[in-house]
Amino acid sequence: MLMSKVLKMVAVATALTATTAMAEVRLQGAGATFPAPFYKRLVAEYQKLHPGVAIDYQSIGSGGGIKAFTEKTVHFGGTDAPLSKKEIGKIEAADKADNIVEIPSCAGGVVPSYNLPGVKQDINFTGELLADIFMGKVTKWNDPAIAKINPDIKLPDLVITPAWRTDGSGTTFVWTNYLATQSQEYKNTVGMGKSVKWPVGQGGKGNEGVTAVVQQTVGGLGYVEEGYAHHNNLPYGAVKNKDGNFVKASPHTVSLSGAGAADQMKGAMLVADIWDQPGEQAYAVSAFTYLLVFKDMNNLPSKADAQALVDFLWWATHDGQKYAEELNYAPLAAPVQKKVEAALKMLTYKGESLKIGG
Repeated sequence: MLMSKVLKMVAVATALTATTAMAEVRLQGAGATFPAPFYKRLVAEYQKLHPGVAIDYQSIGSGGGIKAFTEKTVHFGGTDAPLSKKEIGKIEAADKADNIVEIPSCAGGVVPSYNLPGVKQDINFTGELLADIFMGKVTKWNDPAIAKINPDIKLPDLVITPAWRTDGSGTTFVWTNYLATQSQEYKNTVGMGKSVKWPVGQGGKGNEGVTAVVQQTVGGLGYVEEGYAHHNNLPYGAVKNKDGNFVKASPHTVSLSGAGAADQMKGAMLVADIWDQPGEQAYAVSAFTYLLVFKDMNNLPSKADAQALVDFLWWATHDGQKYAEELNYAPLAAPVQKKVEAALKMLTYKGESLKIGG
């Protein structure tokens, strides 16, 4: 009888284990590399709290994330560049509905990162100078245009190798749109977008690829997300802002650029451009990064899976924000969080309501 009871207990335990395994939720996301370190930290911390929810985020670039989201091969997408009218139209045509929610997850700065052995001070840049470098008009580090705004730095007689993204990239979208506000010639030639044809330099895939080019190239100058520069010990410079001050990117100076952005955000598509904003200590090349989900989450296998994704999104944009600054991202300001809350409350699964909130 004892053996019989033991066998029954083992059978029950085995059944419970099998049920737990079957009940495990697996969520797949993909997209922007800009916030990838933050997202990976969010996933790690969330899974400690919810071991039954497995989340995988692949940093394949904003273009790849939008494509995967549109084709519903992932449950959520990540992009640094807000969806364009063409991209929205393509998604709505495929889904036959106005069915997109786009929310900011944090903000960050895109920084001019360089490899100049022996130069210890932070180098100053203006937007016009950066545009000239990436157009191939300024080619040496000791060019008078650089020396003029860095009078206390002994600049080397080195060729500048611009480093840029080869993939469709929200980081490129932010960088090129900022440069277009600084140089009409740049705007008319290279232009703006997730991918542009750069006239000079060397390309790399993702923030990781550009970081690698800069690290391996003496004289290299690339645009990367500040966290990548910080965590890879790459020096990066200060950029002259709209108020005329040279300011380095930090969670604080990026947050100042995002101040007041909530007023521009409405409905389910919460997007706002925050580069080249006024403010004495605002960082010039700042941007939100965004998460994409379907308003009716019919791309999830079940209502339970949809609820798990909603729960993660709520946590990520609330309790999870405390991890942003640790990784050199700017957390969402309270007014922006309120707009995100309203957008998340629109989410359903096949017309059925979901529990929204902490």
